[in-house]
Amino acid sequence: MDLSNLQPAVGSVKKKTRIGRGPGSGKGGTSTRGHKGAKSRSGYKRKIGFEGGQMPLQRRLPKFGFKNINRVEYKAVNLDLIEALAQAKNLQKIGLEELRSAGFINRHQLVKILANGTVSQALTVEANAFSKAAESAIVAAGGSILKV
Repeated sequence: MDLSNLQPAVGSVKKKTRIGRGPGSGKGGTSTRGHKGAKSRSGYKRKIGFEGGQMPLQRRLPKFGFKNINRVEYKAVNLDLIEALAQAKNLQKIGLEELRSAGFINRHQLVKILANGTVSQALTVEANAFSKAAESAIVAAGGSILKV
């Protein structure tokens, strides 16, 4: 066996059907395109979602929902996370910069403090928004809030 007598396995290579080569080929005349219509013409490109003239799926389904362009999206940060961060890094003031450096938010996110957890020490917490319960829990622990 050498490179001069290599050939593909029997039946693995088929000749390409040559269409439009006369009636004797069995693929002449309309060249497998059928009679008339857009698909039989040259330059035809299938449009995405086109279903042959049938009403397309995206037009059959009802529209629903509403996208409020004025919505303000906040990243939720709970009191237990703030408490853990303050104890781990021995901080008295927790602000956006401390949360960014700890990896809890990125520089584009707005922060809202939520009341899941407790605060045991007096902390100054700086954020874009606070829930009423979180605000009262921070103040009750002797801390203060700062809305940015």
